[in-house]
Amino acid sequence: MLMRNLCLPLLMLAALILAADRASALSFALRETKEELKLQYEVTVHDHGNGRIGVEFKLTDEGRLKPLESLTLNIPSWEKNKDGSYSYDLVVQLELKKSNDGKRRAGFEIRKDWAERAEIWLMTSSLDGKRIAMTGNYHVIPLAKYLKDGPAAGAKPDAPAKPAVAAPPATERKKD
Repeated sequence: MLMRNLCLPLLMLAALILAADRASALSFALRETKEELKLQYEVTVHDHGNGRIGVEFKLTDEGRLKPLESLTLNIPSWEKNKDGSYSYDLVVQLELKKSNDGKRRAGFEIRKDWAERAEIWLMTSSLDGKRIAMTGNYHVIPLAKYLKDGPAAGAKPDAPAKPAVAAPPATERKKD
């Protein structure tokens, strides 16, 4: 009898724990500018001349995103999914390390053609000091605007050129 009375509550508790493990937060891109969010950061790009670039990110002030929870490098895919959405070719969390001058820094090296579509995301679950449960916000920094002498942002690298269509050679048809 005691086992029968405990079985249902234990089963419900186990279901609750398993469901909580599967829960995930929604994230929203912030439309505000760097200035509106009171962010202070620098992005420096070094072209190595071998098709690769070095990127240094320096964060001085987290602004309205304080406390910043993560910094990620995202490279969206060129191809659409079957439902019309896009997935990512690469998502990497970057580590911000505090330097002697008090700034937090992160750096990475990437192929230049990937950098054309790469984005740095500053992620937080707070805005203006207000924490919202199960929701995240992120500020997107497109890396393409920091590149020099590269293809236009949004241009697909290594895209095959469309062949020129030539008129067929003129031939005379002889009757037998």
